[in-house]
Formats: sequence, structure tokens, C-alpha cells
Amino acid sequence: MDLKNDYYILRHGKTAYQKDKTDLTYPRNPTDSVPLADEGREQIRKRSQEIKRLGISKIYASDFLRTKQTAKIVKKEIGFSGDIIFNKKLRDLDLGVWHDRKKEDFYNKFPIDKEFFNNNPKNGESWETVEKRMIDALEDIDKNNEQATVLIISHGDPLWLLEGRIKNKSKEELIKEKKSKEGFIKTGELRKII
Repeated sequence: MDLKNDYYILRHGKTAYQKDKTDLTYPRNPTDSVPLADEGREQIRKRSQEIKRLGISKIYASDFLRTKQTAKIVKKEIGFSGDIIFNKKLRDLDLGVWHDRKKEDFYNKFPIDKEFFNNNPKNGESWETVEKRMIDALEDIDKNNEQATVLIISHGDPLWLLEGRIKNKSKEELIKEKKSKEGFIKTGELRKII
């Protein structure tokens, strides 16, 4: 992929759900119902000291509450004067009818394997669908900027899939990362992808 800007990705900080409701999937309306936990806010404040040195010229973020809060903390902490551009294509994986359910039940039905690239939950998305929309978002961002240093704030699976595509990782490599959690982007983690 030939891109003309520098890109950093940041996963939102830890949420109240990840702290207190670890056995459940996110609720049906996660755009405004899953805030950052205090621990997540602190993660992002600390990470912002690193981001401050990067000379970020554009910030794009998912329009979910947890990514909006993350982006606003970064903006304040690094003294960013531009607007944050919220983009629906940067949203988290849509679990369809599996929102608000036990994670164990979801993963019994949709195990972490290659099948989930093409198999989507009812009214939800497959990993392939998420990867495509993340690549579309990146191409749109790249088309609208020139020699910018861009920060993209999103969610675990979408960022994992985007980075995997950019680095030409195989499905097998991606599955191994997801299962082992080694290489899978953590909450509040920053990475340079290009």
C-alpha cells in the first residue's frame, strides 16, 4: 500500500466494561454507552506525553464514546489546536445480535479462527468486512492529506486488522496474535504503522 502520510494508531483507553463486566460483550448501542474507566483516562493521559513528541497534524477517531473521550484527552494533553475528525468507518466490530451477551457464548459460536474472516454474526460484521472498511477509511484519510502525521484512534479488532493488512500478515499470523494476545494492540497502546 503506497501512502503519502505517516500513520500512528492508538487504541482507546480501558473502559468501564473492560474493568467491571469482563464476561460480557459490549451493549447494543456502544456509540454512547461505554465510557472510559478512570484507569483508561489515566492510560491516555500518560500515553499523550509520548504522542506530544510526534508532531501530530491530524487526528481521526471512531465516533464511539470511548474513542471520543480518548481523542479529547489526547487533544488537550498535546495542545492540539485542530479539529478531531470523527469517522464511522473507524468503529468497532459490530456483533449484531450478540451484543449484551456472555463472551463465552459468543466465542463458542464464533471461535477465533479463519472462519470469522468470512462468517458474520446475524446483523453484524465479519473480520473481512471490518478490514475492508478500515482500509477504505485509511485510503480516504490519505487522499485528503499531504505529508501529514496522522493519529487514528479506534478499537482493538479494527486496528489489529488494519495493521495486519498494512504489514501483509497472513490470516494464520493474525489468528495467532488474537489467540495469544501477543502482538494484539492493548488498550491505550500507540503504534506507528507507516
